[in-house]
Amino acid sequence: MGEIMGDLFKDTQQKKKKDIRQDDFNKELQSIIGSPKKISLPEEEQSTKDVPIQKIDSKHFENLKNILNTTKEISVDSLGEVQKTVVAKYNQVTIYKLEGRPLLHYEVPVPKANTSEQEIINTIKEAATRIISLAPYKIRDEKQRWNVYYQKVMEIINSSPELKIPESMLSFYAESVVREMVGFGKIDLLLKDDLLEEIMIIGPNHPVYVFHRQYEMMTTNIVFYTDKEIQDIVGRIARYAGRRIDYSQPLLDARLPDGSRVNATLPPASVQGSTLTIRKFREEPYTVVDLISYKTFDSYVAGFLWTCVEGLSTKPANIVISGGTGSGKTTTLNVLCSLIPEYERIISIEDTSELNLPLKHWIRLESRPPGIEGTGEITLEMLTKNALRMRPDRIIVGEVRGAEADTLFTAMSTGHDGSMGTLHANNSDETLTRITNPPMNVPKMMLAGLDMIIVQNRLHDKKKGTIRRIVEISEVSGVIEDQIKTQRIFEWDPKRDKIYDTSIPSRVVKNISTYSGRTTQNVKDEIDNRAQFFDLLLEKNIRKKDDVAKYIAKYYES
Repeated sequence: MGEIMGDLFKDTQQKKKKDIRQDDFNKELQSIIGSPKKISLPEEEQSTKDVPIQKIDSKHFENLKNILNTTKEISVDSLGEVQKTVVAKYNQVTIYKLEGRPLLHYEVPVPKANTSEQEIINTIKEAATRIISLAPYKIRDEKQRWNVYYQKVMEIINSSPELKIPESMLSFYAESVVREMVGFGKIDLLLKDDLLEEIMIIGPNHPVYVFHRQYEMMTTNIVFYTDKEIQDIVGRIARYAGRRIDYSQPLLDARLPDGSRVNATLPPASVQGSTLTIRKFREEPYTVVDLISYKTFDSYVAGFLWTCVEGLSTKPANIVISGGTGSGKTTTLNVLCSLIPEYERIISIEDTSELNLPLKHWIRLESRPPGIEGTGEITLEMLTKNALRMRPDRIIVGEVRGAEADTLFTAMSTGHDGSMGTLHANNSDETLTRITNPPMNVPKMMLAGLDMIIVQNRLHDKKKGTIRRIVEISEVSGVIEDQIKTQRIFEWDPKRDKIYDTSIPSRVVKNISTYSGRTTQNVKDEIDNRAQFFDLLLEKNIRKKDDVAKYIAKYYES
């Protein structure tokens, strides 16, 4: 260990010599503040003429120093004096309104290291990488992973007196190294903020962006200065997920150990440098009561959908939820799945696992891309076909987009009632067009097995900001002469911000009435009862997943 640290320390000292030009430039620049003067580069790099430097005021020099000093963070307002007004503070987060800027600004304390400190951190990290044989991703528990690496790094530091680290700085260096090795470096605090929906790195020398549940899109005080910094984090995520990303395969879809969904790109796919988008996973998922309180839909629609999903234990509806990116399709799918009776056997199929259900008899299947040799791929189509052999009561497909659609709609048409999935489309007509055309190519006659299309959109309101609303609920009434017939039974009114019943009789309600032996009015009364039940849960502020599930189970027993 001592030999490794010694060699690395020598390498660090040699690297320092390469920085002489920058140091000399900074010193000489500082010496000319307030008076015009000429400066020249170090002798070995002189050009034939000296470079004239004009008078620079101290304010401009401080800004220039911030740009040159790439070992420290710069916020988006570092290039000038910007008035900041505090909008909110919580935990270690401060949110500012910046004068003249359209977006709010999100700040967290970011560990800073000067040049020499960063060199020591890099030296220790390189040694730790060689010495510690246990890969971080093999320790799933976050706290245990941190403790194991912290202990090992402290052992390395304590056995390396040549670094001459003061005792008061031991924990600083150990934590800095561990953060870079087992955490996600600069974005660690962002990942721990439950109020963030998405974290977006758009390339080097740009602020990291975040989407906040309350304050929406914001800039942050975190900046990555080199593409390598971003690629280090992307590579770490890929190893955690057991996936591959490199210049020959520059796209990555994966998830973090906590369930957060990750998309990354490398050059040449992303022209301006590597990118990383993390859609954070809510440890406590949204419930039906949450969506009612956010006005995604009202309690009557919730009661109606619950009745359709459960089918009064006789005829549950087959449902597709459509919408654009970020419209909340998966959240609504998760909420509807949580209304399925506990005794049913559910098999979910996803590209990246996002569903979080309070169900006991639930089997999760996840697709897998091919390995480095191009083998071992597991597609959604393969999983959907396999699910049919697993005696499912229902099949849930996280996102329908390819050949698996044919298998899913075959299942819907052959007795697997209550199957559900999501699909990218903006309305019911577009949904049907996508399903019946490449790459899905589902025959129109098979759509007779689809009962309902729920359309959910993400919208912008001047007063409320970003809102998510179910804007349409349509039913497939049949396929006649190769034409798919639909009827819209609920529609959203943007002026009143309310979804209303179109008064068109529901085919699904009629089917439930027929199969359950109840009258249509009796089924409608049950919908009203369930709506009142949700109103009561909202009034009592009962929102947590397990609590809502407990009361729904009690409702079934009553």
